[in-house]
Amino acid sequence: MARLGLSREPEVPFHSGYVTIVGRPNVGKSTLLNALMGEKLTITSNKAQTTRNEIKLIYTDDRMQIIFTDTPGYQTPKNKLGEAMLKMSRDAVNGVDLVIYMTDPSPEAGRLDSLLLDYLQGVKLPKLCLINKADKADDPLLFAVSDRYQKLGIFDGVILCSAKEGKGLDLVKDALYQALPPGPCYYPEDMVTDRPERFIVAELIREKCLNNLSQEVPHGIYVAIDQMKYRETGDLADIYATIVVDRTSHKGIVIGKGGAMLKKIGTQARKDLENFLQCRVNLKLWVKIEKNWRQKGRLITSFGYGADDQGPNRS
Repeated sequence: MARLGLSREPEVPFHSGYVTIVGRPNVGKSTLLNALMGEKLTITSNKAQTTRNEIKLIYTDDRMQIIFTDTPGYQTPKNKLGEAMLKMSRDAVNGVDLVIYMTDPSPEAGRLDSLLLDYLQGVKLPKLCLINKADKADDPLLFAVSDRYQKLGIFDGVILCSAKEGKGLDLVKDALYQALPPGPCYYPEDMVTDRPERFIVAELIREKCLNNLSQEVPHGIYVAIDQMKYRETGDLADIYATIVVDRTSHKGIVIGKGGAMLKKIGTQARKDLENFLQCRVNLKLWVKIEKNWRQKGRLITSFGYGADDQGPNRS
């Protein structure tokens, strides 16, 4: 998928490379990427397993091109879907130039952070530590947390930032430029993601399910785009999508009394879709039951989770 291109000063030394971001759930990986990209391309919520697929976002400015890989949060798997997501998180470091470990200013490293840090000890690549949500902590705590990660001796730099507030992003970009080697544009300058529009559309709908449904329901949801087409005038897109749930009882919850919840999800999704597609959207949603799909390897693969990654394309 592409956006408008940009010009580049020829005398600026150009750097490029592949960067993967790892961290436990809900530390703000997707929020950071959206902030760096300047538009919403990955979904966010306060629930675990928000990011399920590996998605590449391509940032290009006048001095560098960065191919970011957003991965599912590092977690202890509870089903086949969780196992596929953990594999994606671990495999994402293969073939990249730099690893970003992202965390928040928690006073102590929790179990998942400790497991991930142990794993990164054996990753022989340049690594940066980003402490996100710096706006949520006072200076003494930020200093203590930053010092703790610096003393581990596995990071080439430790940076404080707030992706939600847009603070520290220039420091992040400068650090990435310095850490990446000189290189060419691997992708066209107007390309912003390797995923098709249909993928982003499905994810934006799923985000509204995550944000409006409680308890276990959102984790058992998959969104399939049945049909997506533009009218000849180009100013209207017809989108037909199915929300798949893994329990019979969840279908009624997603639909809601008199269809109220499904309407709410559709109304919120339509606003984001119109902003993303830059045209009016006619969105139609249905709900379907696929019992226990998260435990079925065949369905997980058919839904696009855990497919083999061919690695960075540097041709």
